[in-house]
Amino acid sequence: MKDKPMRKIAIYGKGGIGKSTTTSNLSAALSEMGYRVMQVGCDPKADSTKNLMKGKRIPTVLEQLKEKGEDLTLDDIVFQGYQKVLCVESGGPTPGIGCAGRGIISAFEKLEELDAFGIYQPDIVIYDVLGDVVCGGFAMPIREGYAREVFIVSSGEMMSLYAASNIAQAIKNFGKRGYAKLSGLILNAKNIENEKEIVKKASEEIGTKVIAYVPRSSEIQMAESQGGTVFECLEDSQMKGIYHALADNIIKCTQPFA
Repeated sequence: MKDKPMRKIAIYGKGGIGKSTTTSNLSAALSEMGYRVMQVGCDPKADSTKNLMKGKRIPTVLEQLKEKGEDLTLDDIVFQGYQKVLCVESGGPTPGIGCAGRGIISAFEKLEELDAFGIYQPDIVIYDVLGDVVCGGFAMPIREGYAREVFIVSSGEMMSLYAASNIAQAIKNFGKRGYAKLSGLILNAKNIENEKEIVKKASEEIGTKVIAYVPRSSEIQMAESQGGTVFECLEDSQMKGIYHALADNIIKCTQPFA
């Protein structure tokens, strides 16, 4: 089946910055706006989609490949979460054994082999990628043309901005070959002094712009403690508007491609 035009984006960020929380709430917001969303977790921890799956961890592509081999089907690796968001976790090897990026490579190859995009026909695919190291499998979303646009989640903390700068440099290097482009920075606030100004200046230095400000909120932790996003768990959450605004900006900053 031929793939329909779809938005393909990657969201990068330093580990612990709140990237997966931001991505899951973004997926929930987009799905509530009527988009069919697929979220692919590209982190060995395999926890990208748990807030879309009622707090439960789903089997990873690597785990299922090891168990089922050539008998593997899409039903073994693609799971339907909140608002029918399609959830996939690449997984990774046992710590200390093998390459952490190998799970991403295996997942992408298997999704392609099984024609996941042609069968599920998502409107938008979001790759949630650990950004501490942008090499090997972790670079695959931007290096092999899977994602067309990249967004970086960062706070105003020095190490987070350092990681953002490294990710931006990697995207720039790959961009020379016609791969993904950097389309903006998402400020996931940590409430440090002058945070907005610090991140705005840093974004200008790396050649991009801040497309959304996500304030620090106890509502996010409250929802996560219930195993979900603010959309599923908190009926009157003010954060819903924040994530809807982020979703709107993502749509404005991206283009569907076949």
